[in-house]
Amino acid sequence: MSAAEAAPAAPRAGAGPVGGRRAAWARGLLAAFAVAALADLGALVAGADLGHQIAKPLLMPLLAGHVVAARGPRLLIAALLFGWGGDVFLLADAEWAFLVGMGSFAAGHVCYLLLFRGRRTSRLLGAGYAVALLTTVALLWPGLPADLRVPVAGYSLLLTAMALRAGGLGPHAGLGGALFLLSDTLIATGVAGWPQLPAPDFWIMLTYLAAQYLLVKGVLGRPDAAVGSAAYGEGRTTV
Repeated sequence: MSAAEAAPAAPRAGAGPVGGRRAAWARGLLAAFAVAALADLGALVAGADLGHQIAKPLLMPLLAGHVVAARGPRLLIAALLFGWGGDVFLLADAEWAFLVGMGSFAAGHVCYLLLFRGRRTSRLLGAGYAVALLTTVALLWPGLPADLRVPVAGYSLLLTAMALRAGGLGPHAGLGGALFLLSDTLIATGVAGWPQLPAPDFWIMLTYLAAQYLLVKGVLGRPDAAVGSAAYGEGRTTV
């Protein structure tokens, strides 16, 4: 037997106690995110404002922690943390807070766009999103406050671009992008004074939380070079 044959095999990336602990942390943080999401949605249905104010700021840090434990891309973590900033500012009932929160979400969409760069989508999907963008902005425009019209239109363009690019990553990310667009459209209809669904904040948060989770699932489920180039390491835990 040669010395090379007698040498122990090198451990695989993510294997062993360290990898096992990381996977356990990833599962635990994802479960904590699910619990916080249910608590937040339940508070919205029950009209418990304090419960919503406590649960909402916990959501994106828990999901970002899951991505860290799963060795996901830094751009994905940044997008989630910018989403957390938007969540916190939108808790305040003031126009300046709305604008700052929208800006934080916009920064998150830039992170997603950078993460999804190079992804190809069908022309039909692109045309569909273009029509949806133009129609939505045109319908909302008269009802929006004058000083919010241009910021909302610019944000809508950025969000639609993100949703379109997400479609090139696969069905989970594609659905996540579409739900993000739906969630923010529901917010915009409220700002424009349109009639709302019963418990509108519940539907906004439900679609938003599903969107962020599906975007995470879509990214972590595709450990290829385009996405993995910004990752912490090779071994990942999918959701």
